Amino acid sequence: MKRLLWPTLAGLVVFLAASSAHAQVTLPSVNLGFKSTNNPQEIVSTLKVLMILTVLTLAPAIMIMMTAFTRIIIVLSFVRQALGTQQMPPNQLLVGLALFLTFFIMSPFFNKINNEALQPFLNNQISQEQAVEKSLAPLRVFMFHQTRSQDLELFVRLAKMDTPRTRADVPTTVLIPAFVLSELKTAFQIGFIIYLPFLVIDMVAASVLMAMGMMMLPPVVISLPFKIMLFVLVDGWTLLIGSLVKSFG
Repeated sequence: MKRLLWPTLAGLVVFLAASSAHAQVTLPSVNLGFKSTNNPQEIVSTLKVLMILTVLTLAPAIMIMMTAFTRIIIVLSFVRQALGTQQMPPNQLLVGLALFLTFFIMSPFFNKINNEALQPFLNNQISQEQAVEKSLAPLRVFMFHQTRSQDLELFVRLAKMDTPRTRADVPTTVLIPAFVLSELKTAFQIGFIIYLPFLVIDMVAASVLMAMGMMMLPPVVISLPFKIMLFVLVDGWTLLIGSLVKSFG
């Protein structure tokens, strides 16, 4: 294998060197530095670049805190703990499944953002401020639909602001933590319901082992195959994913 690999790599290097000798390769370059300027336009452009980098840095937090991801990943983690399968499914698989389910649930809102904010902004039809406002509008509709009234009232009181008359009067900085709190409550309620049947199986297995005098055998060793069998027989993944998606309706 090595006898074939090294001549192949050597030939590839020679080919690239010969190609670059006959054809000029253009590579992009980026210059970083500091300079003094009196042109306001350059300062504005620099600030826009910094704002874009900041938004890209906060993109994971936006995905987690303003979409369906929080509820989905918590419920999936509860299912794994209730089954007692340790690291199966692995964390990477759960996060990937949660991301794709989030994209599926949020696709109508993302499409609206693309059609009403992103594309008009790229076509120079609206300003940057208008694009940000139009991008937030669909997300606010989604968060309002999933947020409990008492959670929203809590953060309105904590913000020490006047009672909003309409949803448009609620700041996004107040809506986001209220939405996250509501998502945590909903996810833990779903997790409690999921835990109950598996808890019964654990209790039955522990009682049977205790009655047989097998104190040294962990009940999890006996209950785990039955929990997996129950989850497979009732088509657990289909029921779980279907219920999760419907819970955002």
